[in-house]
Amino acid sequence: MSKRILILDTTVLCCWLQVPGKDKAGPVTDQWDYARINALLESERVKHSTFVLPIATLIETGNHIAQAPIQRFEKANGLAICLREAANAQSPWAAFTDQSPLWQSENLRNLADTWPALAAGGTSIGDHTIKDVAEYYAGAGFHVEILTGDAGLKAYEPAKPVSIPRRRR
Repeated sequence: MSKRILILDTTVLCCWLQVPGKDKAGPVTDQWDYARINALLESERVKHSTFVLPIATLIETGNHIAQAPIQRFEKANGLAICLREAANAQSPWAAFTDQSPLWQSENLRNLADTWPALAAGGTSIGDHTIKDVAEYYAGAGFHVEILTGDAGLKAYEPAKPVSIPRRRR
C-alpha cells in the first residue's frame, strides 16, 4: 500500500484553524467544520499520513485571516505553526520545499500557458496549482487525497493507485 498524502485546501485549513467567517465549508450535505477536519487529521496522523500545505493554500488562508473581523493575531499564529512545521518537515507535514520543482521556470511557463483557458471556465489559479501539487505527489506513487469543501477542486483529485495482488505459487 502506498503512503497517503493529504493536501489541505484553503476551505479545510480555514475550518481547522477556525478562521472567523470561514469556519464552515462545503455544501450542507457534506459540510466541513473544525470537529470533522480535526477528527480526520488526528486519525490520519495515527496512520502516519503526510499533510501537504500548498503555497496557494498558505497565501489564501493568510489573506482570509488578515481580513477576519476578529482574532487575526491568534489565527495568524495558528497558521504560522503549520508553516513552521512544514518548513521544518516536522511530521506529519511534508517539507514545504518538496513542492519547489513546481515553481521552476518550465512549470511556471506551463501554468501561464494552461491557466487562462481554465480561468475562462471558472478555475482559480490557486485551485490549478493545488491540482498540480496533487498530480506531483501522485506521479511519485503516493495515494493522494485533496481535502476540500469545493466539489470542483475535489474533481481534480488523482485516481487512486491500483494495487495488483501477487499470485500465490
